[in-house]
Amino acid sequence: MASYKNLIVWQKSKMLAVKVYAVTDHFPQSEMFGLTSQIRRSAVSIPSNIAEGSYRSGVKEFKNFLHIAYGSGGELETQLEIAKELHFIKNEEYTECIDLLSEIMKMLNSMIASDLITKH
Repeated sequence: MASYKNLIVWQKSKMLAVKVYAVTDHFPQSEMFGLTSQIRRSAVSIPSNIAEGSYRSGVKEFKNFLHIAYGSGGELETQLEIAKELHFIKNEEYTECIDLLSEIMKMLNSMIASDLITKH
């Protein structure tokens, strides 16, 4: 049985989560339980839902978890934009995160739309 760890979308989303932790480490201490926590949760949710979905009983359930991961991507995009407007994140860090997130979102969208997806 192939592992979710072999999925490029999972690998890239895990990389994004690690990057998000590094970026948010510089946020104001007053945001630890606010925006910092929200951004981190959204970022971790993407690879986590891909992994969980891959262990579910069928393709339909897997796609449902891909939808959840996709929704978490939308949350993360919004939260990163807010952090940028509040000047918590540098422009280059924001661009790196958003570019990687955009790539992940396209991959998730393709997987969700595909009739060729198989369980891992």
